[in-house]
Amino acid sequence: MGIMGFLANTRFNPKAGILDFWHEFRKPNPYRWPILIVSTLPFCLIFYWLSGETVYGTPERPKITYITTYEPGRTDEQIAASNLANQEVKDLREEYEEELAQRKRDLYKALGAATGMDVEEIDRRGQETRAAEAAAERARLDEMMGRTGSDADGLTDAGPANTDPANTAPANAQAGDDSNAAQQETNP
Repeated sequence: MGIMGFLANTRFNPKAGILDFWHEFRKPNPYRWPILIVSTLPFCLIFYWLSGETVYGTPERPKITYITTYEPGRTDEQIAASNLANQEVKDLREEYEEELAQRKRDLYKALGAATGMDVEEIDRRGQETRAAEAAAERARLDEMMGRTGSDADGLTDAGPANTDPANTAPANAQAGDDSNAAQQETNP
């Protein structure tokens, strides 16, 4: 007993539905072929979508390019000159930004004076705020660089404030007789 024999005695028997479809389809109707095409179109689209498979191949092995913006055989003098040129550009940018900020402050002062505000008090508070922000930034940088106390006091953004060895020698001489005596004992 096959599947058709099993379905023949139930209400799910497809034989009656197929015969009914064939009977209606054979009637002369000018829209039967367009209706058949439109009816089968969703199934065709679904099967096309399900049968589509995307296969990704293995990606091409990357070609590593090292930093090529600098010449590999640069001398220390060329590096220092490049750093100085970049520092000058940075300083010019910061100067320009400070000029813009000052111009903006002047415009706001004029606006505040025109509206009857106490612009001197506002300017004083603004200067205090900027000084506090600069001090906080300096403290953050000192902490990040591991500088404490007197180490951080003698440094600026450009580096140590006093790099002249002639000026640092008296400070070493004042360190005490013990260090000088120990130095003289090692040098006969």
